[in-house]
Amino acid sequence: MKAKTLFPVEKIASTLVLSAFVGFIAPTAMNANAVAIAAPVAGLPDFTELVEKSGPAVVNIRTTEKVQLNQSAGGSEDEQMQEFFRRFFGTPMPIPKQPTPKGKKQSPQQQEEEVPRGVGSGFIISQDGFVLTNAHVVDGASEVYVKLTDKREFKAKVIGADRRTDIAVLKIDGSKLPRVTIGDSDKIKAGEWVIAIGSPFDLENTVTAGIISAKARDTGDYLPLIQTDVAVNPGNSGGPLINMRGEVIGVNSQIYSRSGGYMGISFAIPIDEAMRVVEQLKSAGKVVRGYLGVERIDVPKDVAEGLGLAKAQGALIQRVMPGSPAEKAGVEVGDVIQKVNGTVIEKAVDLNRIVGDIKPGGKATVTVWRKGGAKDIVITVAEADVEKAPAKAGGKQKAEAAANVFGLSVTDLTELQKREAHVSGGVILESVDGGAARAGLQAGDIITRIFNTDVKDAKEFASVIAKVDTKKPVLLLVKRGDVSKFVAVRPNNQ
Repeated sequence: MKAKTLFPVEKIASTLVLSAFVGFIAPTAMNANAVAIAAPVAGLPDFTELVEKSGPAVVNIRTTEKVQLNQSAGGSEDEQMQEFFRRFFGTPMPIPKQPTPKGKKQSPQQQEEEVPRGVGSGFIISQDGFVLTNAHVVDGASEVYVKLTDKREFKAKVIGADRRTDIAVLKIDGSKLPRVTIGDSDKIKAGEWVIAIGSPFDLENTVTAGIISAKARDTGDYLPLIQTDVAVNPGNSGGPLINMRGEVIGVNSQIYSRSGGYMGISFAIPIDEAMRVVEQLKSAGKVVRGYLGVERIDVPKDVAEGLGLAKAQGALIQRVMPGSPAEKAGVEVGDVIQKVNGTVIEKAVDLNRIVGDIKPGGKATVTVWRKGGAKDIVITVAEADVEKAPAKAGGKQKAEAAANVFGLSVTDLTELQKREAHVSGGVILESVDGGAARAGLQAGDIITRIFNTDVKDAKEFASVIAKVDTKKPVLLLVKRGDVSKFVAVRPNNQ
C-alpha cells in the first residue's frame, strides 16, 4: 500500500510564521505574489443579485390527498396510532382508502381526511399566476397549494401535466405577481455557472450553485436533459435552473443517486422544451405528438460499414407496427432513417423528438437508406396515443397507470418473435420512458417475469403490474438477445 504523506500541524504553523517573517523583510516581492494568488478569488461569481431578482418568483409546492378513515369500533386504536404519527413524524398516519361497495352510501362514521402527500418547487412564469413545475410533483394529488416567499399561500388548479416530459402547469389567482425571466437553453455551454433555487427536504428558498456538466444527456425518448453538478435533492423538483444573467434555462427534474440524496449529478429539463409543452398545456390541457409507428435503435458501426453508410448515424428500424403510418407509407425493417423533413437524424432518439413535434395529419418526408441508396418516403403522421390519467380503481386503467408509472409500454409477442427469442411467453417492450429508460431498457426487450411471477402475454402482464406497489422499484426479468437478467425499474419520479 502506498504510504500517505502527512504534514504535522507544527510544521504548517512554523511555515506560516516563516512566511510572515519573510513578508516583513521583503514586502514588495511577497505582496506581488499575494496579489497573484488572490486574483482568482476576486473573480469568483457573486450570486446575491441573481437570488434577489429571481428568488421571489420561486415557490414552494405542497400537495395533499384524501384518505378515508374508518371510525368504527376499534377506532380507539386508530386514534392512538394517529397520535403516534403526529408526534414523531409530524403527519397523520396514512390510511388506505377503502372503496364503498356499489349501491351503498358512505356511512356517516366513515370520514375523509386530507393528509400531506409531498412537497416540491416551482416558479411563476407570468404575472397573472401561471406556475411551472414537474408533473411528478402534482401527480395523484387531491389538492395543490403554492406558497410564495412573502408567505402568501394559494390553492392552485392543475391546468395540465405531461408525464413524458415531466412538465406541469398550475394556475393561482393573483395579479402583478413576481415572475422569472425565461432564457434560451440552446445557448448554454458546458462549464458555465448556474444556480438552483427550491425547497430541498421542504427547506424553502434554498440556493445551491454549480456548473453545467453537459448540454444534452439522452435519458428518455423526448428530452435531452441538461446535466449539472448543482446540489439538487428531493423537494428541489420543479424549481428553476438559472444562469448568470438571471434567466431560467432549465427545470430541475432528476438526480442520479444510489441513496436517494445528492451525489454530484443532477438533471434539468431545457427551458425551450419545457415552454413548448407549457403552451400546449395552457391551450389544450394536453400535449399532442406525432407518431410513425416504428421501433428503432442506433446504427452500430459494423452495421453502418456493411450497409455502405459513410458513418454510423441515423435510426435503424427493427420493427414496423402493423397498420401504422410507417407501414402504410412503405417503411421496411432494415431501413435506416437518415432525415425527417431535411433534419438529420444523428441518433435513434432524435427520431421520436423530431416526429413528436410534427402536427398529426401533417406530412413528413423521411429519407431512408435502403439496399445501398437513399430514398425519400412521404408519411402522413398520426397522433401518438393519448396518455391516460391514473385511475383510482382496478381493471385495465389501473394496469395502464401502473405501467406508465415505470415508463413501460408492452405488447404481445408474435409466434415468430417467440421462436426467434427462444421463449414460450412474455411481452415485448414497444417503447420505454422515465424509469424504464433510466434503467437501461430498450424497445424490443422481452419481459418474461415480474418479481417471482411469470407473464405469458400482455393480459397477464397487465394483471400482475396492476398489483405492484408503484412507489417502489419493480423487478423485471428481461431478455435481450441470448442474455436474460433481472432489472430493477424505479418509478418515474424517483
